[in-house]
Amino acid sequence: MSIKQEFFTLLGGRVKMRHSQYNPTSDAVWLASFAPTSAKTVLDVGIGSGGVSLCLLQHNLHAQITGLDLSRDMLDICEQNAQLNNAQLHLIQDDITTWRTDETFDLVITNPPYFYGTPAKHNAHHNTDLRLWVSRCISRVRPMGTFCIITDAATTATVIAEMAKKLGDIQILPLFGAKDTAERVLISGRLGTRGVSVLHRGLPMNTRQILWDGLTVADFLSKLSQQ
Repeated sequence: MSIKQEFFTLLGGRVKMRHSQYNPTSDAVWLASFAPTSAKTVLDVGIGSGGVSLCLLQHNLHAQITGLDLSRDMLDICEQNAQLNNAQLHLIQDDITTWRTDETFDLVITNPPYFYGTPAKHNAHHNTDLRLWVSRCISRVRPMGTFCIITDAATTATVIAEMAKKLGDIQILPLFGAKDTAERVLISGRLGTRGVSVLHRGLPMNTRQILWDGLTVADFLSKLSQQ
């Protein structure tokens, strides 16, 4: 993919994106592939340019997605990307930590601001209270609904500790790059259940079946178990 091009693609060309100040990475594809495909209503917290939601729609064509983001510029880019993919997204400019609403969703997904330090130009992924972010996301999950997150491995304990207060059936999937330790971790849980936690085998972040072929994580793990 060349940065000189106006567009780039995700999921082996299934999703088209305009180049912008913040372009989604493979994290977006992984998070979308990890989410359950049965959700009718979805909230994407920190939707940015729309990478997660647009990939999610490839796995769940009938999902009604609401995207929340503090940045008006990012929401404008997200709207352009939605139009580029003939998708409909309901976009709201607000901060999840202060957003006042009673609305809840079957699925809440987020690629949160887990880094600390000098903010990048797009102000994404920096200097946010991650515990508060996760707590507020969970508050928007309806009973028996699901919360899904991808986070940096260094913040895993913080995320799980907050999720364990209200969620059960917690699923944990480490993702590995070139290092011997995990770089990202996918985590999900369900509101109102008490099921045990499951730690899945780690997967390479460059797994082609997920990034290019469009398999969900559930389908890919099922294939692995049959080998």
